[in-house]
Amino acid sequence: MSFRILYVTSTAAEAKALDRLKGFRKYPGGYRSDNIDLSLLIAGVGGMSTAWFMTKWIAQNERPDLAINAGIAGSFKDYIVKGAVVMPVTDCFADSGIEDGDNFLTLSEAGLEDANEFPYRNGLLCADSPYAGKVKNLVMPVSAVTVNRASGSAPTINKLIRKYDPDIETMEGATFFYICAREGIPFLALRAISNKVEPRNRDNWNIGLALDNLVEKVNDILLTF
Repeated sequence: MSFRILYVTSTAAEAKALDRLKGFRKYPGGYRSDNIDLSLLIAGVGGMSTAWFMTKWIAQNERPDLAINAGIAGSFKDYIVKGAVVMPVTDCFADSGIEDGDNFLTLSEAGLEDANEFPYRNGLLCADSPYAGKVKNLVMPVSAVTVNRASGSAPTINKLIRKYDPDIETMEGATFFYICAREGIPFLALRAISNKVEPRNRDNWNIGLALDNLVEKVNDILLTF
């Protein structure tokens, strides 16, 4: 029996990169190799779209052996350079909370949820499936924040750094973590760095390099299954 993977991306460009997978045959809805059946889900940009597409897919299909969320991301750290492929192992809904003057309180800090109530651990969502542990020698583990508004100004960026000291930023990661944890689906996340998180400057982005490196790393990781 084939190993079943649900591969979740945000955009058609991120999905198209999978055409370069080695040893896989494309079919309507995904890709197959001799031992892997990879179902592709383009779930859209942002947490709301990701939540709707993922829950609909899970309700209508056989539960996968593993879910993978892969795409591009921005890096807060100078040593995580453009083109690097990393594996978020913690994530959070970084802008979900309450402003109190100049302060920002997370929902748990505001007393509106328990920081250790499943699926949270100290207010974080954690990717601790055996598969994440299995590939940690192939890809650098990092901490992530998920935001509804991609950070593009110094004040916003500085607030996130002071609050969370994250390595990378995405717009869907925590939603993917949350749904997989709730559904009991083993999961891992992979992100290729397309840009530094800085005052918005698209001229400094390199999406092509990020996607090229991402598909190469996905290829390496799939060989371990």
